[in-house]
Amino acid sequence: MSADPVRWVWAALTVALWIAGTVWIAWRARRGPAAQPVAGETLIVVASQTGFGDELAEMTRAAVAESGLATRIATFADVGVDDLQSAGRVLFIASTTGEGDAPDSAAGFVRKSMRDDLDLAGVRYGLLALGDRTYQDFCGFGRALDGWLADGGATALFDRIEVDGGDALALEHWREALARLTGSAAAADWSLPAYSSWRLVERRLMNPGSPGEGAWRLAFEPDGHAPSWVAGDIAEIGIPTADGELTHREYSVASLPSDGRAEFLVRLMRRPDGTPGLGSGWLTEGMAVGAMASMRIRTNRAFHGPTPETPMILIGNGTGIAGLRAHLKARAACAAAGPAWLLFGERTQGCDSFYDEDLRAWLADGILTRLDRTFSRDPGDGRYVQALIAAAAEEVAAWVADGASVYVCGSLEGMAGGVQSALEAVLGAEVCQALVEAGRYRRDVY
Repeated sequence: MSADPVRWVWAALTVALWIAGTVWIAWRARRGPAAQPVAGETLIVVASQTGFGDELAEMTRAAVAESGLATRIATFADVGVDDLQSAGRVLFIASTTGEGDAPDSAAGFVRKSMRDDLDLAGVRYGLLALGDRTYQDFCGFGRALDGWLADGGATALFDRIEVDGGDALALEHWREALARLTGSAAAADWSLPAYSSWRLVERRLMNPGSPGEGAWRLAFEPDGHAPSWVAGDIAEIGIPTADGELTHREYSVASLPSDGRAEFLVRLMRRPDGTPGLGSGWLTEGMAVGAMASMRIRTNRAFHGPTPETPMILIGNGTGIAGLRAHLKARAACAAAGPAWLLFGERTQGCDSFYDEDLRAWLADGILTRLDRTFSRDPGDGRYVQALIAAAAEEVAAWVADGASVYVCGSLEGMAGGVQSALEAVLGAEVCQALVEAGRYRRDVY
């Protein structure tokens, strides 16, 4: 054994460096793999059907930008494979609508790019898939996108992150992944917009005697704040659960800020055992008029209206008339509004003619150019709303040829598919696809 003090010092330094290296490796293993900095722009590509994905895209952009990296947001309609390949890295935020479908804004990308086997080597990406486990094909579009990228040779920067509704834990995983990618803790401060207090000021049964469940007109006034929204936006209402937590349900807004309140048409839903649904039960039966609710109104660009002069064909059933009513109110407030045609279906004319007074007034004033309604339980009728499209095929085709946009609001099951089939029969599948990709065929279905 040497007594040379210099050798002792070097030996001690060697051991210290070895220990430090071991600790660093263990820490990195616990922390997870981090991507090396990538030159060039970080491209955030979003497909959103109800606006939630757009919010997350903006929060993601802010988190990346705070680390000093160049970034921009684009929709799937704005990008092609060349854009993906030229970006330093790509962050996808992909919602799923219906039973595993891509949002309307991504329809063109799916048709033009995802049906082909393309060389995606060099594309480095992260993927946040948004979905709802109450539907059978959970995160169907996000999973299909991930598979297409992998098959093309793209490199995943981290495992796909799936979000059920607004699952906070999954969103936290996304935040952590962003922090690792950027090498910054700046993303730690992000949070979804806070809910505000609203007072329930009116609740009125709109269809007494109907063979269906009750549909209730609800009105909430903001408490100490002045919210702003436009026709097509969606409200998230906080719903108390049995364990004292707060979940949320989404509803189409039937009014405008100029009304001084947010109005909704909510149908009581029942579980298989006959008990009221969590959200509809509380709103229509459990909550007292005058009580406060937590709510926020979220921008939903996918269902915003066209320019005021553009003709509109509005199609819906049941409580879906709420979202269509907001568009008609916006038209009523515009002196230069173009023609509007409403096709609506419900159970009975005597009980379920929702907003009948408004519709008749707008028809008399010319806000509504045409109003067609059908009632499936009435003798001598028995049709659903899609039958109105077939019955007026020539007029529907003429309106579309003149530049009309088509807006559909109501139930996903039955109505949305029936309307789609009827429009394809009248216009042709290729024309319908072109309308979707041009933003002239928009849906708010649930």
